[in-house]
Amino acid sequence: MAKVEIYTWRMCPFCIRAKHLLDKKGVEYIEYAIDGDETARSQMVARGSDGKRSVPQIFINDQHIGGCDAIHDLERQGKLDPLLAA
Repeated sequence: MAKVEIYTWRMCPFCIRAKHLLDKKGVEYIEYAIDGDETARSQMVARGSDGKRSVPQIFINDQHIGGCDAIHDLERQGKLDPLLAA
């Protein structure tokens, strides 16, 4: 099973939507709720591949996937399940 990590803000609708997709698929993930924590946000940006400061930011097996739109795009394209199975 893949290691899935997601950086979120607790009340962010995009974060909730991304987590809902993972929950619907039965995926266990590590959530880092970084509300207002600039140090944690800087660490998230440093891990990412595009310098984005927005949440959510999702990583699968340490590969930066992107945000809510990116994970839903992967799902629509049939590419999310293979990543999650790795």
